Amino acid sequence: ATWTTVETRDLARALAIDGPVLVDCLGTWLTGVLDERVLWDSPADEVTQVVRGLVRDAASVLRSRDDVVLVTNEVGLGIIPAHRSGRLFRDLLGLVNQDLAAACDEVHLVIAGRVLVL
Repeated sequence: ATWTTVETRDLARALAIDGPVLVDCLGTWLTGVLDERVLWDSPADEVTQVVRGLVRDAASVLRSRDDVVLVTNEVGLGIIPAHRSGRLFRDLLGLVNQDLAAACDEVHLVIAGRVLVL
């Protein structure tokens, strides 16, 4: 009863909600941003600038909090996607993960139920 579900493309605003925040998941958020802004077929540099700007805004909010959990998918250990959109998504989510992890106090990688503190 105390949880509020928020679906949004404005990650910085969601992180600014009063009280604990659980973001599940950054891959879904990124897909929504790419869909909403019709960026799938845009030049990769342009898309990267847009996404990095959004992440920069979110990271600035994130640095001021200690009650946020971000969930994301691991990218980069699997096969290389055959299509441009798959490679774009993989590369962008990797950047999102790196940039937001840099703003966090702790980062954990969970594989097969095992936790690795990074």
